[in-house]
Amino acid sequence: MDLASEDSLGFQVRRCHRAFDRLLNARLARHGLSSGFWGFLRALWQESGVTQARLSQLNNVTAPTAVTTLNAMARAGLVRRERDPADGRKLHIFLTPRGRRLKEDLVPMAQRINEAAAAGISPEDLRTTLRVLDRISANLAREIEQESAP
Repeated sequence: MDLASEDSLGFQVRRCHRAFDRLLNARLARHGLSSGFWGFLRALWQESGVTQARLSQLNNVTAPTAVTTLNAMARAGLVRRERDPADGRKLHIFLTPRGRRLKEDLVPMAQRINEAAAAGISPEDLRTTLRVLDRISANLAREIEQESAP
């Protein structure tokens, strides 16, 4: 049995993701940033002071990936770390003033990318797409949990 690309949900989602990522990279490069920073910035604009572990979870990346990204963001002057006074093993991540200021330029940029992606698609179809993608993510998360269960 063969699965044609046009009939493969995984292929189509990956294709869209890669297109989003290429455009996002091009736009972020104008600010001297990489797309790897984007999810961390978004999360920190919403929840400054979260732990590295929480940022890993919010961005669906491994802890080592989060550490590497956060190290690069710290070198770029976007974030700072503070040890948790109650549990010195935990590091809380805070945006620097530069990291906070980027929101003013980057959120509208992201909105324009989403608008470009949604061109010619009805609001109803977009709502359906978002609901379906959310369900797909939940289904796959459940499968991952079952894979790692003893």
